[in-house]
Amino acid sequence: MTSNQHQSVMFDESIKGLNIKNNGIYIDATFGRGGHTRGILNQLSGSGKVIAFDRDISAVHYAKENFNGDQLEVIHSAFSNMLTLLDKRGLTGKIDGILMDLGVSSPQLDNAQRGFSFNQDGPLDMRMDQTQGLSAAQWLSTADETEIADVLYQYGEERKSRRIASAIKRYQQDKSIDTTLQLANIIASVIKVQKNKHPATRSFQAIRIFINQELRQLSETLEQAIELLAAGGRLVVISFHSIEDRIVKQFIQKYSRQKQAPKGLPIMDSEIKETVFKDLGKKFASKEEVQTNKRSRSAILRIAQRSTLKVEKC
Repeated sequence: MTSNQHQSVMFDESIKGLNIKNNGIYIDATFGRGGHTRGILNQLSGSGKVIAFDRDISAVHYAKENFNGDQLEVIHSAFSNMLTLLDKRGLTGKIDGILMDLGVSSPQLDNAQRGFSFNQDGPLDMRMDQTQGLSAAQWLSTADETEIADVLYQYGEERKSRRIASAIKRYQQDKSIDTTLQLANIIASVIKVQKNKHPATRSFQAIRIFINQELRQLSETLEQAIELLAAGGRLVVISFHSIEDRIVKQFIQKYSRQKQAPKGLPIMDSEIKETVFKDLGKKFASKEEVQTNKRSRSAILRIAQRSTLKVEKC
């Protein structure tokens, strides 16, 4: 059974963080089922616009069936292509806000056929865009033990990555791994069951991130935001695990911190140079939201505001 229900994480905080102008142009980099997009649209006038991206073709179909009007354009693409696509539309430097919700949507998790969940059996796919690339099952069938272990450790911070990789390759000596429960059971045979956490959580996260090249695409898109955002435009990013949040945090720090002057040297206000971004801080989901939406418990929202400073390309 599939579900199109999706509760947008930190909805109020993210919409407020965008500081929406009623005639602005906004990007929802991860449309999903359009919760955040609808929230932005509700605050726009006739001249405002939302451009939404999603790699999942089912999300694009959902948008066409459930959203009307000229204020929304939905593009079937990874968000890492946004600079190229929007530059062709003459929108470089004209975007008033970019929202990135990096979580997997509920319809993806709840649909066993997508292969994201270890709680129900289905094909071991995990591709956000099922029209291209290797599925998780195909990758596991060709990757060697060292590569699998490296992926589990690097993208899932799984301390028992080598033992899991070894168990996977032993299993494959007799049969292929084609379903989510097959993989989950192999991992569970290596890792003891933990309170409130399935043994396969980190490994499934790691394989999903690797298959979809999520961290590379995140880093590339953050850099593109520098060119896309207008002066005063907001960047709002919701991440769900420490690896993603570290990338976002380091990006904002890189472009919002002043260069350190020698200790003891006085600095006049007129000598303080403008930075590319102003760091507007981070937020966590409220206790009330966590109680009603467990998927928000690990969410971290970071906000940065674009300055007027031009950045020269190297």
